[in-house]
Order: sequence, then structure tokens, then C-alpha cells
Amino acid sequence: MTERKRKGIILAGGTGSRLFPATLSVSKQLLPVYDKPMVWYPLSTLMQAGIREILVISSPRDLPRFRDLLGDGSQWGLRLSYCVQKTPAGLAEALVLGESFLDGAPSALILGDNLFYGAGLRGILEEALEQESGATVFAARVRDPNRYGIVEFDENGRARSIVEKPEHPASSWAVTGLYFYDERAPSFAKELRPSARGELEITDLNCRYLEEGALSVIRFPRGIAWLDTGTVESLLEASEYIAAVQNREGLLVGSPDAIAYEEGWISRETLIRNAGRCGKTEYARLLRSLA
Repeated sequence: MTERKRKGIILAGGTGSRLFPATLSVSKQLLPVYDKPMVWYPLSTLMQAGIREILVISSPRDLPRFRDLLGDGSQWGLRLSYCVQKTPAGLAEALVLGESFLDGAPSALILGDNLFYGAGLRGILEEALEQESGATVFAARVRDPNRYGIVEFDENGRARSIVEKPEHPASSWAVTGLYFYDERAPSFAKELRPSARGELEITDLNCRYLEEGALSVIRFPRGIAWLDTGTVESLLEASEYIAAVQNREGLLVGSPDAIAYEEGWISRETLIRNAGRCGKTEYARLLRSLA
């Protein structure tokens, strides 16, 4: 039996309260990170993993705006679907809401405010794709581990535990907002009990896989950047980082247009047409130079 092709889910819900007043009337994932909408960056990460069928989950207020921005995905050779999350009920709820979309396929769940960049990122994603069963999460070293879900490793480098916002962290390796799951994830997520804050916690889902010895943790090496844009400060830092990389290298970061063209999913004519939608901006100029 051939393995079913992995599908992607972008969770772009929540209230964005840490970014108030900027997000009082708009989703944070629609805010710009330098020259692109925030949601383009996680979308591009899934595209780098070769994933072309993607579900976008957001609130009733914001979902029509994501439809307006992203359309059906055909301009990038993708198939995009949409789903409403009526109220924020935890990250793991994305797998429950996306069950019919996944239709028994393995999944890649990414948070709409997480950005990943680095020369070795594609190879790391390919390594995760080779895992035919279980779950794979990605860990990054952080300075303030009591703010994150932290992985404890045994002497062989295998994950021993994951603790959410520990008072006494066992390591400085935080689980990032990118998760690869096998086809069992929606069923496991439905079996979770809501936490004290009434949510289906992604850490509990990951621990379910860990308990049966089916969780792999890939640690990002030096040179892979993980940016969480949930606060005013981190949003500004992410914009400055993207600006610095693009202006130094002359390459686009987090561009669905560029990735789709490089992957051969769209033609040169489509790339030029997509550039035309962006007017006389530097982004459009870089697309035309790519063509």
C-alpha cells in the first residue's frame, strides 16, 4: 500500500490580544512581516515540504479575509481549503476540525504566527517527511525556556518528556509551532481532555505519541531561525530580520510565488502575472528578476 500524501493545516485563529490595539479588528496573521502578510511565511514552510493541499483555519470574523488574500491557491499551484474555528479551543483542536479535510492522510500542522528560515530548512523538513509513522516535532534552543513547552532528553538524545512552561526547565530546547503527525492525530486529539483553561493542548497530543515511543524530536541546528511573532516586540524583530536577509542576499524569504516557481508548480507566465498584482514594489521586481 502506498503512503497517502501529507496534507497541511495552518491554524490562524485566536484573538491576537498581545498585539492589541493593532489586532482589534484584524487577525494578527494578516499583519505584515516586512513586505508580506504574516500567513505567507507558514504557508511557504509547508510548500517547502512539498505540501500542496492545505487547510486554513481561522475565526468567523477573519476567515473571509484569508479567502480574499489567498484564494483557492491555484496562483501557486496549490489547493487551499478553509474552516471556521468558532472559539479558540486549543491548538490540538485544529486536527479535530481538519479531520474531514485530512481524510485519513498524515498531516503537517503549523501555527500561523511562526516563521522558519535557514539554508538547511528544506533538508530538515525532508528528514521529517521520511517518518512514515508517529509524530515529529521540531525544537529550537531558547534563552527563556520557562515560556515554552520544553523537551527533556535522555542520555541517548531521545525525548523523555515535554513540559509546558516548566518552573525548572530540564533543557533549553523549546517545541516550535510546526508538527508532523501520522493519520491517527485527529482520533488522538478527540480523546484529549480539555486542560484547566478549557483547551485541547498540543503538548498533551505530543505526549500521547511520546508515551507510545512514537515521537521524534528534530533539533534545529545553528543557522535555522525560528521566529514567533505573537508580541509587538517579536513582530518588529521578525520584520527587521526578514528585511536584513532579503536586502543582503537579494532573495525573497517566505514567498509562495518564488517557491511555486522554483518547484515547477507554476509557469513563468503565471509568475510574471503574480508579480503584476503587486505593482511596482521591490517584491514585484524580485519576482520579475526570478522569472
